[in-house]
Amino acid sequence: MSRRARILVCSLLGILLLAGGGAAAYTWHRLNQNISSVELGSLLTPAASATSDLNILVVGSDSRAGKNASRAGGGDDTGRSDTTLLLHVYGGRKKAAVVSIPRDTMVNRPACTTASGQKVTAREGVMFNSVYETGGARCTVAAVEALSGGLRVNHYVEVGFDGFAELMDAVGGTDVTLVKPIDDKQSGIHLAAGKHHLDGQQALDLVRTRHGVGNGSDLGRIQLQHQFLTALIGKVSGQNVLTDPARLFTAADAATKSLTTDSSLARVDSLASLAYSMKGIGAASVQMVTLPAQLEQGDEDRLVPDAAKGAKLWAALKADKPVPDDALTGTASGPNGIGQVVQPG
Repeated sequence: MSRRARILVCSLLGILLLAGGGAAAYTWHRLNQNISSVELGSLLTPAASATSDLNILVVGSDSRAGKNASRAGGGDDTGRSDTTLLLHVYGGRKKAAVVSIPRDTMVNRPACTTASGQKVTAREGVMFNSVYETGGARCTVAAVEALSGGLRVNHYVEVGFDGFAELMDAVGGTDVTLVKPIDDKQSGIHLAAGKHHLDGQQALDLVRTRHGVGNGSDLGRIQLQHQFLTALIGKVSGQNVLTDPARLFTAADAATKSLTTDSSLARVDSLASLAYSMKGIGAASVQMVTLPAQLEQGDEDRLVPDAAKGAKLWAALKADKPVPDDALTGTASGPNGIGQVVQPG
């Protein structure tokens, strides 16, 4: 999720779907058993209250292990964080900001300890997606907190390919309108401009495509994902999933099977409580941004964080304020990239 299929949709959307539940005890027991967890301990800072601002790190691993192989072509079963989103929910839980961290961003990895207790030494100038490969969730959280200058993460959610596709199928697929055609032989997606109804696999192929949009960079894919998410949140908020018990269970089952969370979220009631606190957030209330960065000199496949503009972004989130426009413009990851590709269906 290169493979970008584990994005906010699978985590945030899955969580939101659970919020409407009134499931029987046996159903909750089954859903609880679906969820995997990782112990992050003091790396996480509990939220001050049920309405305070909140930072959720959402990671998509590109592992081809298990059922993910059939969705993404098989091969390497060692995961990397090919999609990483920092979801900032503002105080009052009525609006949010999503900060995408490009996988090819060059960062300094802090010293950290893996979940198994292995010590990982600090290292300068590594690709961001390699941090997860080296040290898993614990090192990824530490790297994001270092990159942000100390913004504290409250929760961790990790999602996989197959869960994304299954969740899309569980909610009945999604409708999108493409302003431009997408033709990507590498991801296998070929869609003409116009309206389309996408099933789970097609939605996965769409959010994974890189060579079919813009200049083929990861930045173009991130912008496509932001547009897809906005369309999807708007569509799901108008569905009857939450009032249809059978459909709700199917969606919740798919969502929880795909999740690895920090230990404090590894129960359906905890996820439901978190989701309920965010039920007022709609597509129009979510600001989608990408970490300010510049192309590395001599290597256009690598990005270097723009320290000055990044400082403005992180300062705004620490102060629980919207990300200012001047923190994003004039960078390789600024808002003027591929243009509008996906619109709500």
